[in-house]
Amino acid sequence: MTILWWHAPVAELNETARLCAASRQQQLTKPAGSLGQLENVAIRLAAMQGREKPALNRPWISVFAADHGLAAAGVSAYPQEVTFQMVANFSHGGAAICVLARHIGARFEVVDVGVAGDTTGLKGVVQAKTVNGTTNLLDGPAMNADTVNSALAAGREATLRALAANADCFIAGEMGIGNTASASALACHFMDRKAEDMTGAGTGLDSAGIQRKAAIIDQALTLRRADCTTPLATLAALGGCEIAAMAGAYIAAAQAGLPILVDGFISSVAALTAVRLNAGVAHWLLFGHQSAELAHRLVLAELGALPLLSLGLRLGEGSGAAAAFPLLQTACALHGEMATFAEAGVSDRPD
Repeated sequence: MTILWWHAPVAELNETARLCAASRQQQLTKPAGSLGQLENVAIRLAAMQGREKPALNRPWISVFAADHGLAAAGVSAYPQEVTFQMVANFSHGGAAICVLARHIGARFEVVDVGVAGDTTGLKGVVQAKTVNGTTNLLDGPAMNADTVNSALAAGREATLRALAANADCFIAGEMGIGNTASASALACHFMDRKAEDMTGAGTGLDSAGIQRKAAIIDQALTLRRADCTTPLATLAALGGCEIAAMAGAYIAAAQAGLPILVDGFISSVAALTAVRLNAGVAHWLLFGHQSAELAHRLVLAELGALPLLSLGLRLGEGSGAAAAFPLLQTACALHGEMATFAEAGVSDRPD
């Protein structure tokens, strides 16, 4: 029987490096645990990189863009054409994630996996789409088998480009009007939650708009329930091309042993999808922040995640992860460059 690529095992974490890093943390000139999550991040990165003193210097950011048929139902405060317009903005380097990518020295790309418009004339946009937006969930499954497989593969190809560039951290971002609704629908199914629990303001809906959006998601879940027989079928039925691409990128990164820094709500739902497709992916996920989307807290809890930041962000694009990346570098610097008690001639706490 042929094993689908996303079912292949992920890379093994290095337990020896983890133990050495944990031991080093106990010897540094500070009370044990006093640097909180920065200590845990350094230890986890040590296990991922297979060395006692990890380091991160070459982040990679792929922003996946696609449109959603469900946008026609009025689930967003913005019209669908904003997806194409923002891809143009990415191409010209004017978006928030472009600024952040430059700030942290990341390699940056934008990938068209399903924009409802011709982006071939936009400089630097990677072409990887098979459809001009997904089907409206109220009319049918969002994607057919070929489309969801192609989107997963587009994410894998992005990871392979990152690996070819010798990247040491992978960040995925997204752009797609209506994609918080698709992400909410996926989270509802995977977590057995009601739409009202998993629906937020997205691009800026008011309370009436949120209620309408939740009702539409509820309707879509009822209509598509019979299609959601497996994690892959659920992704096809309820998701978006960019969500599938992010999931594929995360799986490929975990298989290659490339640390992943996850962004906000939609990216975290893509991570949850990746974990449902391949449970081992969870060991390679770090989480940049908790967004202002209330449902993000529930998704993070489902993944057992401890985000680094909580700044009320809700932009997407990979922006929260990029903003948190310097904290990973800080964790590595503290872990690797602080003196031990013995080196500094400082008395350790007696046992």
